Amino acid sequence: MIGLGLFGSVAPSPLYETYMELWSFSTLTLTLIYATYSFGVLATLILAGSVSDDLGRRPVLLAALSALMVSTLLFIVASSAAWLFVARGLQGVATGAAVGTASAALLDFAGTRGPAKVSLTNAVVTTTGTGLGILTTAVLVQTAWAPRVVPYLIFLGLLAAAIVGSYAMSEPVESTRRFRLRLERPHVPAGVRGPFILASLAVISSWSAGGLFFSLGPSLGAALFESTNTVVSVLGIVVLLGTAAVAQLAFGYTAPWLGATLGSIALAVGILAIAVATHLGSGATYLVGCSVAGFGFGIAFLGGLRNLLAVIPPPHRASVMSAFYVVAYASLSIPAVIAGLLVKDLGLQRTFQIFGAVVAVIALAAAVMAWASRSASAWAFLRSGDGS
Repeated sequence: MIGLGLFGSVAPSPLYETYMELWSFSTLTLTLIYATYSFGVLATLILAGSVSDDLGRRPVLLAALSALMVSTLLFIVASSAAWLFVARGLQGVATGAAVGTASAALLDFAGTRGPAKVSLTNAVVTTTGTGLGILTTAVLVQTAWAPRVVPYLIFLGLLAAAIVGSYAMSEPVESTRRFRLRLERPHVPAGVRGPFILASLAVISSWSAGGLFFSLGPSLGAALFESTNTVVSVLGIVVLLGTAAVAQLAFGYTAPWLGATLGSIALAVGILAIAVATHLGSGATYLVGCSVAGFGFGIAFLGGLRNLLAVIPPPHRASVMSAFYVVAYASLSIPAVIAGLLVKDLGLQRTFQIFGAVVAVIALAAAVMAWASRSASAWAFLRSGDGS
């Protein structure tokens, strides 16, 4: 469910250039369309972040997946930029409910040795689902007979299968209660706040870079490789996410503090290499930077998440994970909007250089905090069963 939600969230990215040419809207409008998704996710997490704690996981998943099908149909029939805003907003609301609920359900089903397995699963499907979403759509845009329809039809088929799976799933929440829609202040219990801050720094540095890439990366790739081929333009994004998934699988059971430390340093180095590539106009340097940044992205995000999941009390799983995703999606959307405002005056290269420097500073701060927390993190690591 998590991988599928992320697959759908980035599927429109390779089509944005097509939409811009077809309906003649600006780069700023494009960035706002992209960010509308993230704001939809944030609205769901703030208003209904713990809804599955009240109603149960299965009904929330069924409702969220059904709403994703409606948003996908809106993309298919879209005839202007206004349709894209509505489709992306609904997609964000539905994805926020699906991803937050599925993350909590993973912990419910995992048992006493759950945190390590859930963290690895969550991180790998996030990066893999995102990468496959971009790559699949890019290939279909380049080769399919109806590029603005076929990717969404494939996604509809996957959603239908997920709905069947959700219906067949057993309900892990034993005691349900009536839910009332209310504004919820993201809540993190006192004993979880240290690991939450570390996980937040890791996700801010990695997802803010991701947001910039998902919105403006295809344009940068096309410029650096001097190509109009859609697959070539998203190659850097695919390399970044593919490397992240491989790194997570290879180093999935490294001590969380070590993964967060080394990953954050690698992310900073890779992002700075990408900034250098934009200055030199070098596609080769760009891909090297994406590879290094992807390695750091993968294990920094995973290390911070594992450290957090190991200490969340069961009654607070959905609310803490919702708070975590509030930070994540704010990181994904706000920098992308700021970049969209600046890119017209600064240009793509200068925008990536400025944001690269900011991301590198945040990543290094995460590395310092992860290193400082290594003793407490090691204790949680042993208690979660990873060190047996």
